[in-house]
Amino acid sequence: MSTSKTGYDLTPLTPDAVEKQAADLSPQERRILLDHGTEPPFCGNLLDNKEVGVYHCRLCDLPLFRSNDKFDSGTGWPSFFAPFDPDHIRYLDDHSLGMTRTEIRCPRCDSHLGHVFPDGPEPSGERYCLNSVAMRFEKQ
Repeated sequence: MSTSKTGYDLTPLTPDAVEKQAADLSPQERRILLDHGTEPPFCGNLLDNKEVGVYHCRLCDLPLFRSNDKFDSGTGWPSFFAPFDPDHIRYLDDHSLGMTRTEIRCPRCDSHLGHVFPDGPEPSGERYCLNSVAMRFEKQ
């Protein structure tokens, strides 16, 4: 078993467990989470969320980002400058669409979350750009 610094189990889910978790996903959610798609900008239900809490992976419930690390990037997608725990994000090179980007996925269920860019605010200078459907918000 692999455990994050904040004490969460990061053991990868089996393909059968992922499919079981994905059973109630809509076609759009499946396209984004499992097929690495992107939702259109300015339409996600978490874009304008200002409540205090934690954003979790929609598929496996791993905590991903805290509300106090969220900022308005003006891009049309929920944006954060730091993850809940660095171990809770997996980074992959993405060469699709004729450009090079860094894709971010959940390390436990391999769901596509979005991308990270080096143009965010201090203190990190990073902008984690997320699909709303990739997350679930838990109010504190």
